[in-house]
Amino acid sequence: MSEELPAEEPTQSFAPGWPGIEARWTSSAKDGIGGSFGDSSRVWFTVSHGIVNEVYFPRIDQACIRDWEFLVTDGESNFSEEKRDAETSVEWLESGVPGYRIVNRCREGRYVLVKEVFTDPQRDCLVQVIRAEVWDPALRLYSLLSPHLSNRGNGNTGWSGTWKGKEMLFAERDGTALAVASSCGWRRRSAGFVGFSDGWQQLKSHRQLHACYLRAENGNVALTGEVPIQEGEVVTLVLGFGRTGSEAGHQALATLAESPDELREAFASPWRDWQKSQDASDSESPSETRLYRSSVTLLRLHEDKSFKGGTIASLSIPWGSSKGDEDLGGYHLVWPRDLCETAGGFLAAGACEDAVRILRFLRATQEADGHWSQNMWLDGTPYWHGIQMDETALPILLVELAERVGALDRTGLDAFWPMVRKAAVYLMDSGPVSAQDRWEEDAGYSPFTLATEIAALAVAGELAERKGEGSLARRALACADNWYGKIDDWIYAGDTVLAREHGVDGYYVRISPPEVSDAGSPKGGFVAIKNRPPSEAVGKASEIVSPDALALVRFGLRRADDPRITNTVRIIDGLLKRDLPAGPAWLRYNRDGYGEHEDGSPFDGTGIGRPWPLLTGERAHYELARGDLSAAGQLAASLERFASGTGLLPEQVWDGEEIPARELTRGRPTGSAMPLVWAHAEYLKLIRSLAEGGVFDCPRICRERYLR
Repeated sequence: MSEELPAEEPTQSFAPGWPGIEARWTSSAKDGIGGSFGDSSRVWFTVSHGIVNEVYFPRIDQACIRDWEFLVTDGESNFSEEKRDAETSVEWLESGVPGYRIVNRCREGRYVLVKEVFTDPQRDCLVQVIRAEVWDPALRLYSLLSPHLSNRGNGNTGWSGTWKGKEMLFAERDGTALAVASSCGWRRRSAGFVGFSDGWQQLKSHRQLHACYLRAENGNVALTGEVPIQEGEVVTLVLGFGRTGSEAGHQALATLAESPDELREAFASPWRDWQKSQDASDSESPSETRLYRSSVTLLRLHEDKSFKGGTIASLSIPWGSSKGDEDLGGYHLVWPRDLCETAGGFLAAGACEDAVRILRFLRATQEADGHWSQNMWLDGTPYWHGIQMDETALPILLVELAERVGALDRTGLDAFWPMVRKAAVYLMDSGPVSAQDRWEEDAGYSPFTLATEIAALAVAGELAERKGEGSLARRALACADNWYGKIDDWIYAGDTVLAREHGVDGYYVRISPPEVSDAGSPKGGFVAIKNRPPSEAVGKASEIVSPDALALVRFGLRRADDPRITNTVRIIDGLLKRDLPAGPAWLRYNRDGYGEHEDGSPFDGTGIGRPWPLLTGERAHYELARGDLSAAGQLAASLERFASGTGLLPEQVWDGEEIPARELTRGRPTGSAMPLVWAHAEYLKLIRSLAEGGVFDCPRICRERYLR
């Protein structure tokens, strides 16, 4: 261990500048998501811009740091921040194994840092193994970590201390703690308040730790330590977690005592074994195989260790650099809709046990009246309180799909029948109008929601017949048939300005207001338009369309060549399709406001919606239903090209003029979520659909009852 050197200035007890600047999160455009396969390590991490971003512990819905990076100075004039001043390359440790090898090359040529980042599979620790491939002897290396324990950047306390004689940096907030340890010790350590006395401020101003503070209490804090390193030398840094500083220190010290090579192999081996147990992609394309493998891994990686089956939407916070403690959830929450999409992706990949765990989680979090919360924490506590009827319908459809592919036998099906029964009754009692559509915005008759409701009731009716519950079977099937017969009354608009502009007689609208009567029409109704300025917050229902109408085909309620569908597709393509370098992608609907502003500034409650790659996958499923296997394959290839070099699919991609200062490149990720688990699940289902030559998740009863 290197000898501890004296600080250039006497160590001071308390850092000035309390409580620091207002806390913020960081970029949501991730390059990597990582974590161990088994249950012994309850740590997940993300990588972006060549550094570690959010790290989660002890649950996947609890972020604990903002970021962890390295700063380099020469002590006099040079200051370099690896995430801003280096060229970065990132790759997986190996295919399907979510640890990362990061190479950061200083643009001035003075250093090259090679980092391997993974978790200790037996402990609550994150490991960074660092090698200075090129290192100017005049340079100094500093570790800078920003604690945001238990989803909050404020109220953290950081300090410099020891555990069992080993010097470490610690932080604690509200019963969660972390400790940072180095295999070669530290030359200097300091805990300060962000924006005033933190290490970044000192190194930027003085090129060295001008003062070393022992403690920064109850604020937005940062921990800085100088790491002695030489060219060719390998140093291991460990970030340990626990309920107290001593627990975190114990974890870090235990991991630090292990061989990094043995830790890496112990981390990789279970992931390799799990990948081998899944069905492989039929594709021979290396890029397709890479995205297939990364997609399967990413689905599994977003599941919690304690709440089995509890899978979050994304390990990211959309536009995180503009979000603070008021946005506790980000996308690390559970959405029942995303859960069902994820389980469908698992089933498509042959990971049946993983899908059944999600069904068990759904069963445990269903509300007493049969519905599910809009979204929730892992323990089932609601976060937002909207009602979305598709989130009650999709679990029923998931049960049908799981049985159809052999993931559930008769005994397994019986175990989920009470869940299906309650959900079906809720749909009949409360539908078909939904308080929110699948985009969580408007009340009314939505084509996607209607399609899932009708399909779910048809499935529930068939299952009820098999269970000997004839009365419920007749009621569910009658309700499904009744709603099926009224689809056009509720959401088909004919002889409108939009229809005449596009040369069609009518089309399915995005949503009709709740007050549309059985004999009415969406032509005269108005709907709210969320995320737009007040002057644009209301529009005619007949003027707004969405790819959601394709759900009528996907769930077996309309033929793909039905003129009402082809008319709608014509308008969808005229208004929503965006041709991008990777291929076509579609907006959620015209006038969408969920996205960056025109100048590229972050979404702040208003903005302009951008194309969603997952809608490219949904369109490919439509083309497959239409019998155009070539078009579906081309769209699958486009979806693959929307992925990053590390195989992550974004929620949205930029479709405006490029804005380098905001890192916005045409056809590449915006500041929204990345990766989006739902998009990866859609890709896996598409690969399965292409292999089978039909839509994988279309319920059999709907094809037989409504299409034949």
